[in-house]
Amino acid sequence: MKILLLEHPRSHRPERCNDIANTPLSSCLLTGYAAAMLLEEGHEAEVIEGHMDRLSYPDIRRKIAAFAPDILGVHMVYHWEEDKRLAGFLRRIKKEGAAPFIAAYGYYPTFAFRQILAGFGALDAVALGEPELTFAALAKSIAGGRGSLNKIPGLSVRSGGKIFTSSPPRVARDPDTLPFPFRTAALWRLPEVNLLGSRGCYGRCTFCHINSFFGGAPRSPSPWRGRSPENIVMEIDALIAEKGKRDFYFTDPNFFGPGAGGQQRALRLAGMLEERDIRFGIEARANDIRDESIGALARAGLRHILVGLESGSGRSLLRMGKMTTVQDNEEALRTLRRHGIEPNVGFIMFEPDSTLEDIETNFRFLKRNRLLENLPVSANVLYHHQIILRGTQAFDALRKEGRLRMETSHEGRALFREPAVETLANVMERATNLLFLRMDGIWSGRRPAPLGAHKTYAEINEYLVRLFENTLGRLLRGENIPDEVDFIARVEEEFLTLTGKLEPAPVPFREGRMGKDENFRRRG
Repeated sequence: MKILLLEHPRSHRPERCNDIANTPLSSCLLTGYAAAMLLEEGHEAEVIEGHMDRLSYPDIRRKIAAFAPDILGVHMVYHWEEDKRLAGFLRRIKKEGAAPFIAAYGYYPTFAFRQILAGFGALDAVALGEPELTFAALAKSIAGGRGSLNKIPGLSVRSGGKIFTSSPPRVARDPDTLPFPFRTAALWRLPEVNLLGSRGCYGRCTFCHINSFFGGAPRSPSPWRGRSPENIVMEIDALIAEKGKRDFYFTDPNFFGPGAGGQQRALRLAGMLEERDIRFGIEARANDIRDESIGALARAGLRHILVGLESGSGRSLLRMGKMTTVQDNEEALRTLRRHGIEPNVGFIMFEPDSTLEDIETNFRFLKRNRLLENLPVSANVLYHHQIILRGTQAFDALRKEGRLRMETSHEGRALFREPAVETLANVMERATNLLFLRMDGIWSGRRPAPLGAHKTYAEINEYLVRLFENTLGRLLRGENIPDEVDFIARVEEEFLTLTGKLEPAPVPFREGRMGKDENFRRRG
């Protein structure tokens, strides 16, 4: 069988660069793992990097025609809009007979499969959750004449105007049994090679759909599953031998895994990596940041980490189901800094049930832990409202309460319990969106920052912090902001004056990791 997997073109919106709603980072290797499994099963499989190679749909159409696949798989990635261009493109491909069977996969289609099958008439099926074994079964079934499609676990199939899903998907309970992912030329061009050392998470955060995706269909959470350190190092050694790469990023939603066993696994892996002269980054929960394992990982090459703090308010942490405390968060920051690592942090300033007192507690937490001293960090933590995605507990609860305003088939906007919290959220969202729009070229690396940018960054940072503090103070004192639209307009004018100093300069300016997407790819 000939299977072609497509990473479709995606739109870019600078004001949404701070959201993970696009897709969790762990999904970046879904296509690579599916392709590797198909190749191992003896099929002919190729990948089209429509997004990273910046291909147009006519370019992709020609590639599909040249390959003539039996199956076209589309890693359908949600990007803040209903993708009518992709829907129209797939209709044309199906009408021309260039791809007789088209199946979508990924986070977005897993949780919105009914809406997608209804809106994308060219799609024949959607693979739910981890796609490797599902695609292998799909290829085998189609090779045998399509007779058993309705019986493939984890495959939602449209047939006779109805949608059939037989059972949750099969998954590799031992990830060591999976082949290493296939990597395209586009993936090799990234500054860091992405690795997936584990799947799932032992947490139960209400805003997250990681567990609903890995290991099952919605409502079927599975525990964290880690590859063995030996298997991970085998892949790293192969990558070093093949391309000489020394920089890696573990895209695991939860690098450590649960309890003492997770810590011991991390220590074993650190011991094996230390002799290999590599650098790497990870993502972790605050309660897993321990002195011994972080020290060992730092000696082995750990240079950057994203920690999901989410809040400095104990009440908010409880509502979000974090299973962590404010003390856990502060101890994690101290531990990382003790080992020379300044973390990126996931932080949800405005969760739907926040009170002004929760917001004030958050602000004090950020100040005393020195998280309001760097512009990209401040812009992140002072703005973020909780994004409500289909497939999460928060989505279901808010919809049941009638507090969810749907923006697309996959994302809703929560209605805050307190109007004053919504006012502050609106002010900060507009200010930071202006910043993201102005800084898009610089922080994405497409143009250099001006000379003296450090000073301007400091001025903008001070303005953001003061804006937040002053507006919060007014609201806490019970003062009304009678004309919120006029108030936000004045903020915009002041902010545009400040950011107007950031014009392109002929001399390149580098700001460490600040300009990289890693700083904005997670909130939680």
